[in-house]
Amino acid sequence: MKTIQEITNQEPVYLLGWKHKVDVIGDFEDICLTYDEYISEECPYNNQSYWLENKQMMDQAVEQYQGINILFASYGYKNYSGDAWVLFEQNGKLFEVNGSHCSCYGLEGQWEPEEVSLKELEHRLIEGTMGEDDWSGNEFKKELCDFLGVKYIKNT
Repeated sequence: MKTIQEITNQEPVYLLGWKHKVDVIGDFEDICLTYDEYISEECPYNNQSYWLENKQMMDQAVEQYQGINILFASYGYKNYSGDAWVLFEQNGKLFEVNGSHCSCYGLEGQWEPEEVSLKELEHRLIEGTMGEDDWSGNEFKKELCDFLGVKYIKNT
C-alpha cells in the first residue's frame, strides 16, 4: 500500500465518463459543460448565451472546489443509470464521494464527502467488491488497486 504522500504525488486518474476535474464538478453541480467546452475560446455549439452562462457557473464552481485535490474519479453510466466514485485529498486528509442515479436524473446534489482511510480502502478492495460494478459500467477496481498499490483480487 502506498502512503498518502506517494498517492498525492501521482497524476490524477479520471476514468470512463470523466477526463478532468471540471467534468466531475459539472456532473455533481449540474452544469452542462465538459472540460473541452469549458476551455474552448469559441462557442462549441449554436447557443452562445447558454455556453457563456454555463462557463460563468463553472468559474464559480471551480472556485468553490479550489482546495480539493481530486486523485481518482470514475463514472459509469451504462443502461442510462449511473454510478460514480471520487477520491480526493483536502488539507492532508482523504475523502471519498459516492453518487448514483437512475435514468431520470444525474449526480447533481450528491457531493457529500466522507473521510476515508487508506486502510479502509485497502480492506474494501481486497475483501469486498468495490469497483466491480457491472450494472452501470463503473468498473475501476484494477485501476484503483494500481493507483493505491494494493494487490488486485476480483471478488465477484
